Amino acid sequence: MVAGLTVAERQSAITISALVALCGLVMAIAGHDDLMGVHGVIILLCGLGGVFLVLSKYFEPEPSDERLAHYYDDPTKVGIVLALAWGVVGMFFGVWVAALLAWPDLTFDAAWASFGRIRPVHTSGVIFGFGGNALIATSFHVLQRTTRARLPDQFSPWFVLLGYNLFCVIAASGYLMGLTQSKEYAEPEWYADIWLVVVWVVYFLIYIRTLQRRKEPHIYVANWYYMAFILVVAVLHIVNNLAVPVSFGHAKSYSLFSGVQDAMTQWWYGHNAVAFFLTSGFLGMMYYYLPKRADRPIFSYRLSIISFWGITFMYMWAGSHHLHYTALPQWVQTLGMTFSVVLLVPSWASAGNALATLNGAWHKVRDDATLRFMMVAAVFYGLSTFEGSFMAIRAVNSLSHYTDWTVGHVHAGALGWVAMITFGSLYALVPWMWKVDQIYSPKLVEVHFWLALSGTVIYVFSMWNSGIIQGLMWRTYNSSGTLAFSFIDSVVAMHPYYIARTVGGLLFLLGAIVASYNVGMTIRTARARTAPQATGADQPALPGAGPALQPGE
Repeated sequence: MVAGLTVAERQSAITISALVALCGLVMAIAGHDDLMGVHGVIILLCGLGGVFLVLSKYFEPEPSDERLAHYYDDPTKVGIVLALAWGVVGMFFGVWVAALLAWPDLTFDAAWASFGRIRPVHTSGVIFGFGGNALIATSFHVLQRTTRARLPDQFSPWFVLLGYNLFCVIAASGYLMGLTQSKEYAEPEWYADIWLVVVWVVYFLIYIRTLQRRKEPHIYVANWYYMAFILVVAVLHIVNNLAVPVSFGHAKSYSLFSGVQDAMTQWWYGHNAVAFFLTSGFLGMMYYYLPKRADRPIFSYRLSIISFWGITFMYMWAGSHHLHYTALPQWVQTLGMTFSVVLLVPSWASAGNALATLNGAWHKVRDDATLRFMMVAAVFYGLSTFEGSFMAIRAVNSLSHYTDWTVGHVHAGALGWVAMITFGSLYALVPWMWKVDQIYSPKLVEVHFWLALSGTVIYVFSMWNSGIIQGLMWRTYNSSGTLAFSFIDSVVAMHPYYIARTVGGLLFLLGAIVASYNVGMTIRTARARTAPQATGADQPALPGAGPALQPGE
């Protein structure tokens, strides 16, 4: 890692790490009587760790210019490992949270283990830890291959990857201590939000700088989706997290918005975070790794571009469907519902494009569990986007909202789409990164696939049943016009479904552990395996090389 940096890059790494340590020291001193002080100590230790890590290798020989003849994949390799580690941790907390609903005593009388604290550890651990690291790792890989250009330098990718994980650590540790600004999927307090903005801007600059140096005349569609993910998430994050801290020595802050404006801003953020973090970025993954693995061209490149602009435009207006039957003006609710229904068109265009790409390669889907992960992901993407549009209709929403149906819908997308396309992409990517012919055990990939699929089906079906029964019980009246069931009646009726949900989540967690073992063994045995012959197709274009013309150009 450090040995691959030039002397100038090592000096930059020491300077940045020292500044991070200084910020941590200031926070620790200013927040000595507040929980912010604990985060200050964590940041201080991370900064000092970075300084000592670079100093320990500072006087090693500088890498030769020969490195420029290869893509820079070290951050991608570390990102894959971090994604799997966060995935196991986040899913473990997910199983724990699910079990809490069936067996509430599992908090063990510890405040940090209460539902309200470990639930955001699960959501942030899976979304940001697992999903975010996978997106950063794959985007660096895809960006270089589709532009035939090396990353612009070797330090900034490490700053993005490690800085992003520092944010995840601050967020998760804050939740366990009780620090939250109570915004769904945006719980970290103000100083963590500011740090993420700095990291994200550097991430965007890496993308732009590499695209400027590309040797391909056009920008491949996967990069459009990745860029939308990076750019729009930055805008969403900044606007939704506008807040005023109590003081610079305290973690607590208050939102700049209030009342229904705050709710609208939150769900404008929340729904578009689903769109541009959990959809756009992973569509970038799908549009690169699925055709590569199937060894087939995309069915329709034009359709993928049309789908991109449709999703980008329509998603922005759909967030208000989360606020049906609230104080939000009726016309805003109707606008959100209408755009949510129309959004089905570009969403299904991408799902259909992916499945049509597999025409002529279905025998590979039968035999290759990695490709099957991607195929199932495309199916669940189509299924969950249809369900989302359906649930946005006001009449349907009156039954589904506040019930477990929404939980089932979210996890159909999270487990069936996001996690499946991620695992499929990582299984395709790992052998390429570590230069081996195949993953350590294809049979374990098969085992993982069936664990993941059965876990997803059990989870989603139990929540669909639970949610619809909940909604019906809450709206059933007796002959005297009063409610036929008390709230506790509905809670008792949910008990068997909550056990089923825990079982489904546990199966999915076991699958993630199998994947981590398989990837770990692949890395461990990589040197003992026969490396494939290097080809010119996986090399950056030499300096001064002209653009590669595409067919028809």
